Amino acid sequence: MSTYSEQVVLLADDGSPIGVADKRTVHSDDTPLHLAFSCHVFDEAGRILVTRRALGKLTWPGVWTNSFCGHPAPGEDMADAVRRRARDELGLELAELTLALPDFRYLAIDASGIVENEICPVYTARAAGPLEPNPAEVAEWHWAETTEVQLAVALTPWAFSPWLALQLPQLPELP
Repeated sequence: MSTYSEQVVLLADDGSPIGVADKRTVHSDDTPLHLAFSCHVFDEAGRILVTRRALGKLTWPGVWTNSFCGHPAPGEDMADAVRRRARDELGLELAELTLALPDFRYLAIDASGIVENEICPVYTARAAGPLEPNPAEVAEWHWAETTEVQLAVALTPWAFSPWLALQLPQLPELP
């Protein structure tokens, strides 16, 4: 069994790093502000990948969301962290990784009382190979037309992760 503990970068209100914390303990009913990222992946046909979070996830289990999210390790380049997480969560290599929303920030509380409190730059990318999702991370996945996802989120924002509902309308023109 590995003794590795994933660390997240804690942030001051202005976004400057102020420390690190164990990811397993940072998400609680009083989650400190920390650094994360989101990524929206598209296929060659311009469809967007939406995923349903695994039922064992601490926050928003079983909820439909963007392609994937994660946290950079202390000192890790953000683009490297996004690519690492794409491999870990989706078994996917990325192409055309682009920073779409550099200043995205949100605070949300799930039904269990767990708080997400993140400065969360948002990326878009193209899939550069097949998906092999990790079942501990992803319960289901679907390639959808962007307009279908936008309409579904606009009509039923409560059925999706709060970060997806907030990010999608802010993204620049999508394929």
